[in-house]
Amino acid sequence: MRFHTTYLTFNTRKRQEIIDITDQVEAALRESGIREGMVLVSAMHITASVFVNDHESGLWQDILDWLEGTVAPWDRHPARGDDYRHNRTGEDNGAAHLRSLTIGHEVIIPVTNGRLDFGPWQRVFYGEWDGQRPKRVIIKVMGE
Repeated sequence: MRFHTTYLTFNTRKRQEIIDITDQVEAALRESGIREGMVLVSAMHITASVFVNDHESGLWQDILDWLEGTVAPWDRHPARGDDYRHNRTGEDNGAAHLRSLTIGHEVIIPVTNGRLDFGPWQRVFYGEWDGQRPKRVIIKVMGE
């Protein structure tokens, strides 16, 4: 079995962004020369995610709205006692930790005949939940 590793670095302009990284994953696969196997794509930070879904801006907004409205809203009120306990440590990103935990931090994608073996609308995304600073993603291609 052979292995190939590529790192991506993101420094987003906004605190939260969803970025399509499928082209970078495909480039790492091409560089590897691996024809059969799998690709692991993993966020190397606990306030970011990697996921597979559809490249559609309305869906991206739905995801952000769902995270804000249901999973982990940014605006909790310390004066009312409902702030995230994590934020009481001096951090302000408790919501980002919960968002990463909900969405997940990695995906494994099958490789067949030298290509990512996706369904018709699937793409790979980096979800940044506490950005505006450098963060990395590892792409690990494994196979023959």
